[in-house]
Formats: sequence, structure tokens, C-alpha cells
Amino acid sequence: MDVYGGQVNKLIEELSRLPGIGGKTAQRLAFFIINMPEERAKSLADSIIDAKQNIKYCKTCYTITDREECPICTSEKRNHKLIMVVESPRDLAAYERCGQYQGVYHVLHGVINPAMGIGANDIRLKELITRLTQVDVEELIVATNSSVEGEATAMYISKLVKPSGIKTTRIASGVPVGGDLECIDEVTLLRALDGRITI
Repeated sequence: MDVYGGQVNKLIEELSRLPGIGGKTAQRLAFFIINMPEERAKSLADSIIDAKQNIKYCKTCYTITDREECPICTSEKRNHKLIMVVESPRDLAAYERCGQYQGVYHVLHGVINPAMGIGANDIRLKELITRLTQVDVEELIVATNSSVEGEATAMYISKLVKPSGIKTTRIASGVPVGGDLECIDEVTLLRALDGRITI
């Protein structure tokens, strides 16, 4: 039964296509938008359109930005000899929230995943290797996720970079804060044991 009419149903349907948004959340968001002052609703719509039209990839690190180069790549306060390789712009943002890392980034936009048909040429690996030949890099930190695909991508990068002599490191992974050992998989426990530090 059509309760709301076509326009409301279309709004709910479009919102439910967003990742992590189910039917009930989409309905709640639709009602919130409908009840917004028209000026705010227009501002929201305009910001979505502006982002879609103006957001591009940084020509150096390939994160999303509205400029040729992102603020991190143009910052003179950052250590440009230290590059962290991450899977996505969201991973970059997570490290930036920590506020401790002072190097720059390279965003792969995925990982090697043969089961999904994603090879080395489908992510930004070629651009990374080109970048490493053009700038003086002291250390490359590989910060892909601790998934099978993330680990495989990290190993692939390590093999590609090794002949250049650039120091290549992998982020440590292990037991999360507040995690119960009995609930943690064996690979994570072994990585935690291998990455142990003196206290």
C-alpha cells in the first residue's frame, strides 16, 4: 500500500541505497529532510551536487580533494620523505584523527583481490612506484588492513620496492584494546606475539 506518495517513496528509496542505511533509517532520514527548513534542505542538496562535481583525486597521493593537490601533500610541515600507503581515503582520515603521524600518504583505492578480479593494475600501485622514483623517500609504511587481501598487497608492495633500497615497514597489528583473547583469531594472536615490545 502506498502510504506516502511517489516523492516521499523515491526519497526513501534513494537514501536506502546509501551504504549502511536500511529501510527504517532511510525513512527516518527522509522525514528529517522533509521537516528541515527549505533553506537547509537546499543547502544539503547543493553540497551533494557541488561535491560530486568538484571532488577529484590529489595528483600526488590520490586521496579525494577539491584542489589539484590535497592540503597534506602541499603542507611544508609534513615529512615528505615518509610515505604511508593506505587502502582508502577513509583509512587516511583515521590516521589523521590520531594526530601523531607527520608524514604523507599514498592511497591505493583498493587491494589486490584475484577472487574479485582486482589485480595490481586496478589499484594505484603503478602511481606509487612512479612516485618513489621521483622523490627522495626514506621509509615507506604499508598500512593496508590485516585481511588476506591486505596482507597479500603488502607483500606485493614489499617485493616491488625492495630493489630500490627504500626502507619498507608494515604497521603492527594485534590484540585490540578491550579485546578478549579467547575471541581473537589465531593470525591476530600470532601477529600480536611477533610484534611484542619491552615494558
